[in-house]
Amino acid sequence: MLHVVLFEPEIPQNTGNIARTCAATNTALDLVHPLGFDISDKAVKHAGLDYWKDVKITEYKSIAEFLSKHENDKLFFYSTKARFTYNKITYPQGEDCYIIFGKESKGIPEEVLLAHPET
Repeated sequence: MLHVVLFEPEIPQNTGNIARTCAATNTALDLVHPLGFDISDKAVKHAGLDYWKDVKITEYKSIAEFLSKHENDKLFFYSTKARFTYNKITYPQGEDCYIIFGKESKGIPEEVLLAHPET
């Protein structure tokens, strides 16, 4: 299954819109804390419309927890500092795949990118 992972998202409307896209594409949504808002925030719920019930959501306490639980999975980090563009990557079929986005203001922490140079 494809997973969209949000590291420490800050803007509730962005998360709600991504959740709606996940519902439409049968994609899981993984949220990595701390979040910049309460998940029950009205803006998050409004942006996700009535699709929240259709989204498989997993929450993690920290980036470290997420990375330790998925150290053997296919991880793809989307960053302005990436060595490859998203359309130059061959994504695996039939297995879990995680596409990861950092917080809106800072992106993915540099130490995470340095620890995963191949992705």
